[in-house]
Amino acid sequence: MNDDESTTRSESSTDAARRVAAAVDADETIDLIQSLVRIESPYFQEDEIGEFVYGWLDDRGLDPEYHSVSEPEITDYEGRNVLVRLSGSDPDAPTLMLNGHMDTVELVDEWTEDPLSGRIEDGRLYGQGAADMKAGLAAAMVAVATLSEADVDLAGDVVLAAVVDEEGPYGLGTDQLLRDGIADDCDMAVVTEPGPILDGEGRENPTLYLGARGRFLYDIEVRGTAAHASTPDAGRNAVVAAGQLADALSKMPVGSHPLLGEGSVCPLSIDGGGETLSVPESCRLLVDRHVVPGETRESVLADAEEVVAELGLDADVSVGLREVPHADARYGPYVFDEHEPLVQGLAAATRTVTGESPSLGYFRSVGDFNYLGHRAEVPTVIFGPDGDQIHGAGEWVDLDETVDVARVLAAGAVELLS
Repeated sequence: MNDDESTTRSESSTDAARRVAAAVDADETIDLIQSLVRIESPYFQEDEIGEFVYGWLDDRGLDPEYHSVSEPEITDYEGRNVLVRLSGSDPDAPTLMLNGHMDTVELVDEWTEDPLSGRIEDGRLYGQGAADMKAGLAAAMVAVATLSEADVDLAGDVVLAAVVDEEGPYGLGTDQLLRDGIADDCDMAVVTEPGPILDGEGRENPTLYLGARGRFLYDIEVRGTAAHASTPDAGRNAVVAAGQLADALSKMPVGSHPLLGEGSVCPLSIDGGGETLSVPESCRLLVDRHVVPGETRESVLADAEEVVAELGLDADVSVGLREVPHADARYGPYVFDEHEPLVQGLAAATRTVTGESPSLGYFRSVGDFNYLGHRAEVPTVIFGPDGDQIHGAGEWVDLDETVDVARVLAAGAVELLS
């Protein structure tokens, strides 16, 4: 191909991306967010919203499918993802996955209005899960619907995965995608989580997040000796020992990474004791540990064991990690290069839609993107509309940004798959 042919092809792809982005209907996108927010869908309770998502996609001729999710050992959970595939013209071309979760955290008590209202004011839509992440899910759904109706030839496939249980303990929806091989033919993925509000660096959209820290959860048993509480020196207080250990773990050295920054440690709970007049003989300590590349299961356990050994606690301590459904069900850290075709294609689409080049960032917390980026080793970008108060009362999402995300996703698919 000579330079003139290359330029013509590039211009044609950009023109097509611009045309597809313009076809995204802002009003339809906002109506969809509102409909999603008005459906209560805490994790493990996604049946109603799954049926709505399926119906919305089916009404647009997208041939959605349910994908069964099952975890009988720990949670006894049965659920269903909703999948759509737009087939491209070339079976050897890359496949792009758009991933978004349908569930939210439980409704919090502090709302001073209906947490499912979907109220719109000053360009913001309010409701539990509005930013995390029903707006991002709506953007992905609208992008796929727009692509299906557009007069554009995509060589590669687009897969939409509306998944369950991202907010739950194990991310079972995306976990099941990987276990069942749904992601095996995916060459790149976009997860439409809200980014800037969680990155801690003061960035604003448009921002593409190219990596994320990972996570382990220490599950530590502390055993002392029971005694009457009026003579505490006759026993060994497991709660006191657990408190000392929690404090020491929160100050332990952690790994660092030039892009992801430092890891972190945060004690979450101490559960034990409770007898009216007894020295607690046992308790359980849960501690969050966010990690960076190079920190492994073995090193994380060894770090905690070293802290225990140095403390010389008056208790017996057993350091472990939270029980998981299977060995691969963990959130590993990952980073992808800014020169990945996925990043370049989304950056070009962002310039087409917003007139700006996106900034690049790295996510501090964990989610389904870790399963895709670390476990499946699929180049994965987090890109979604910003908002505030996620997981809390007053949660809201920016509507203009949501429409822009839908347009960038549609235009990005054209840039990447044409």
